[in-house]
Amino acid sequence: MAVDTGILPPNRVSFRSWIWDSDTHLKSKAERRLLLKLDLSILIIGCLGFFMKFLDQTNLMNAYVSGMKEDLQMNGNEYTYANTMYTIAYAIMQVPSTLIVQKVRPALWLALMEVGWGVWTFAQAGITNSNQLYAFRFLVGLFESSFSPVILYLIGGWYTKTEMAKRTALFMMTAPIGTAFSGFMQAAVFTNLDGVNGLAGWRWLYIICGIMTVPVGISTFFFLPDSPFSDKVWFLTEEEHALALERVRKQGTAPATGISFKQVGRVLTRWRWYGFVAAYVVYGCSSMSAGFFAIWLKSEGYSVVQTNVIPTGTWLISGFATVLWGYLSDYTGSRFLFVVIPLALGLISNGILAFWPAGVGIKMFAFLFIGVQLMPGVFFAWAMEVCREDNIERAVVASSMNGMTYAVVAWLPIVIFPQTMAPDFRYGYPASFGLVIASIIAAVIVKLLIIREKKNKRGEVTEVASQGDEESNRGAKDAVTDVKGVVD
Repeated sequence: MAVDTGILPPNRVSFRSWIWDSDTHLKSKAERRLLLKLDLSILIIGCLGFFMKFLDQTNLMNAYVSGMKEDLQMNGNEYTYANTMYTIAYAIMQVPSTLIVQKVRPALWLALMEVGWGVWTFAQAGITNSNQLYAFRFLVGLFESSFSPVILYLIGGWYTKTEMAKRTALFMMTAPIGTAFSGFMQAAVFTNLDGVNGLAGWRWLYIICGIMTVPVGISTFFFLPDSPFSDKVWFLTEEEHALALERVRKQGTAPATGISFKQVGRVLTRWRWYGFVAAYVVYGCSSMSAGFFAIWLKSEGYSVVQTNVIPTGTWLISGFATVLWGYLSDYTGSRFLFVVIPLALGLISNGILAFWPAGVGIKMFAFLFIGVQLMPGVFFAWAMEVCREDNIERAVVASSMNGMTYAVVAWLPIVIFPQTMAPDFRYGYPASFGLVIASIIAAVIVKLLIIREKKNKRGEVTEVASQGDEESNRGAKDAVTDVKGVVD
């Protein structure tokens, strides 16, 4: 009796293979069902949490241009300092968080962190001066810092090479979507709630964001799976859990082995940490220009609503581009190509801003088009794929990429984007243009290092095989000699 495995013949490609995983037609029904459950848990919880993370991160900009600056009597670089306090805290916990979840359940850790940043976001509604703002932004950044690296670590642990980039991209897409939604939300809040119960519209923004975040954090505890190598997830059957283990073992994904200074030190002796971290830091810094769109609009005399809504166009374009590059990367199997193409397109918008032409329209185009250069999902998938044979290396490299970027972004805007130079930022935009060029060069260097590493591994395999053949030949000769001796 024939058994229906759900696998299509090699010459029949399903429609889902064109729009989702390119090897869907080669997967059994059981594997497709497993992937659906993983997507409904990891992707939905990850996207909701990351959406709230960016909503709570970027609402500072919306609050600043919607009355907070005047209410708190902020001047000089105080807005930049508030961003810096957040960024410092965010950078501090990136690597430690991925090491902590080697011992603590990721679902428990992230749930605590989400509830924490929701509470501190809510608390910002009551601030009365810049010093309080600095303190609360630091605490929000500290609690938010665990979310991205831990979710990326889980994506790299559960999914295969043909599945990873698009899912990482979908997760990352919620960052610009959250940023865009913050603009729409503040515009609506300012229009409908400004002055209600004696509270300014920007204070209502923090109240609403805090209330939205806490339930998402609680749901994380119940629905986010831990590592496939850990105890069985409650919503997976025994067969599905066994299948998940089989999938990741075939991919060569290493299980968690605990934490030691020796393991972390081993990571730092390889080129991968230095190569990927340096390349991503340069790339991350090259994307800063988009964050100053609203400040330019305000200087041009646009209304509060327009200043909040127009920049959402950049983030919506970013969200679309992030997913597009991820899909194309998984479909073609190339990570390098879909890191370099977006950066090459980014030269156009950053080049326009660097020269700062007189026309309003051309600058508007540049700020909007800058969104096409975002492809963090492909970059992270590239790193996790290269490092998947070492669990600690995968965790440390991915978290360091994000953490070191935020560490540099903590001070770089103070130097090249000081508020005293707004809105043309005569140092910032030319520097961003140069950083895009540097990002392309860094990606090429990483690609060359990967090629060299593969050649070295092939050489080692060939050498081992040759040694094995020589030993086999010697063994055969010895056996013949022994036989001759016996015969004689």
